[in-house]
Amino acid sequence: VGQNFVVKWRTKPVFIRKRTPEMIASCKKDDVIAPSMREPATDAERCKKPEWLICIGVCTHLGCIPQPDAGNYGGYFCPCHGSHYDHAGRIRQGPAPKNLELPPYVFVDDNTVKLG
Repeated sequence: VGQNFVVKWRTKPVFIRKRTPEMIASCKKDDVIAPSMREPATDAERCKKPEWLICIGVCTHLGCIPQPDAGNYGGYFCPCHGSHYDHAGRIRQGPAPKNLELPPYVFVDDNTVKLG
């Protein structure tokens, strides 16, 4: 729980993270300020199941690969130009214009996800 796993999908890295209860609570707490975020989105809009974040691991600024468990919000940090993302992949600080992209996916069962 809490670890970030990376898979490749259509030549891009995809971050798959089973979020801890603390990560989920932190993101839900910040939902009240979501309307003021650069790209407004609630945690529920970003995560189909609260315990799972599945996003494309490419910074929306210039295409670098952010580092997990880093930055001012503990989610992802792109050291190239200083973009900070939270545990829902929402851009919170820095030059990135958008949240980390969400790929199309479905849960086949409780332990299996299908991308695309």
